Amino acid sequence: MSKPSSQIETRDGVSLYWREWGQGAPVLFVHSWALQSRMWDYQFASLGDRMRCIAFDRRGHGRSDCPPGGYDYDTLADDMADVIGALDLRELTLVGHSMGGSEIIRYLTRHGSSRVKRIVLLAPVLPYLTKSADNPAGVPEEKFEMVRALWRTDFPRWVVDNTPAFFSPETSEQMMEWGAKLLLETPLPVAIECNRAVTGTDFRAELSRIEVPTLLIHGTKDVSIPIDLAGPPTAALIPHCTFKVYEGAPHGLMYTHAEQLHADLRAFVGV
Repeated sequence: MSKPSSQIETRDGVSLYWREWGQGAPVLFVHSWALQSRMWDYQFASLGDRMRCIAFDRRGHGRSDCPPGGYDYDTLADDMADVIGALDLRELTLVGHSMGGSEIIRYLTRHGSSRVKRIVLLAPVLPYLTKSADNPAGVPEEKFEMVRALWRTDFPRWVVDNTPAFFSPETSEQMMEWGAKLLLETPLPVAIECNRAVTGTDFRAELSRIEVPTLLIHGTKDVSIPIDLAGPPTAALIPHCTFKVYEGAPHGLMYTHAEQLHADLRAFVGV
């Protein structure tokens, strides 16, 4: 039997790297903004005894191709569809952190849920982050642009300055350095374009169309995406949503609250 390729070609010719670990119920993990599939190492190591853990690098990230375009949610959702189709995944659980959760929503509203049994949204950047007349709780667009201007000047400095808040005070220096290193492996133009999608895309109308059971988890100490901006508003718009609040959890809750998260994932998947 030939060994399966670790690359999947999308409909527009982009090669995406994917990997898997373990066996059992298929779970596709979708990574955060500016990270890559390696961010899920601790989930693979802990959950692989009961789940077939699968992840891929978004275009422009990790070991996938880096084309000069296609960082909008429609294209990224199509990429996910290509991965799911190429691997013929069915009865699938989708788990997305931050930006990855938005990709999952767009995949479902664009490609349907015939292959998906349930979804998990971890610290999502939903439903809409930018302030507008009908979204007064959002953040002014000029503030997002100020951050992107800082990145164009010194992205490594910004990453180092903001890494501690992504974790908890108990997190080791080595773990934080590992997370920062993964972030800095993403090309700056890709990070900027993906951030434009994150901050500028309104998912409010789409969330009511999600038909599959949904588990949404958000931490009370999330500095990147404050819980009041995303957690309750998103949960209120999804019809079949279970909302869990992790007390004291930051944006990187898959590391700082891994044991709690893994127990909740096993219970939700039923393994």
